Amino acid sequence: MSRTRDELIQALNLEVRRSQNRTDAYDEAVCEALGINRTDHRFLDIIDQEPGITAGRLAEISGLTTGAVTTVLDRLERAGFARRVRDQVDRRRVRIEVTEKAQAELWPYYEPLARIGEKIKERYTVEELELLVDFLETAAALHEGVLQELKTRLGSAHERGASVTE
Repeated sequence: MSRTRDELIQALNLEVRRSQNRTDAYDEAVCEALGINRTDHRFLDIIDQEPGITAGRLAEISGLTTGAVTTVLDRLERAGFARRVRDQVDRRRVRIEVTEKAQAELWPYYEPLARIGEKIKERYTVEELELLVDFLETAAALHEGVLQELKTRLGSAHERGASVTE
């Protein structure tokens, strides 16, 4: 039975939401197993996505203050999951890296998902994979725009002492 465009869009929206919830629950379980909090886990993921990231960029991506970023990085360093490294070109700049320990402790939890992901991706043609990448990149860019609008509204509302929905 073929679904209509509206039915497919509705199904896609539902599955994206379900996927986000499953990912959230899985990440929560990993955090519990490793004894870290969700912010620390999120930072490890961001650092892994952008090797050599600076603390300033982490603050920008996470939306946290530079002071809060320092606190998270201190925790990750104490746990042996991240390290600060001086930039070889600009010695004033400090870059953040995920450690081998973090990779070794996280990989057993995410390797099964990577294996499943590879099997799923085998089902798709190059053209279909390009479409999926385009969908996700476009969605990410749109989400970023909406997030920035929300942050602007939140900032304005807080300055006025009002709620965001006013």
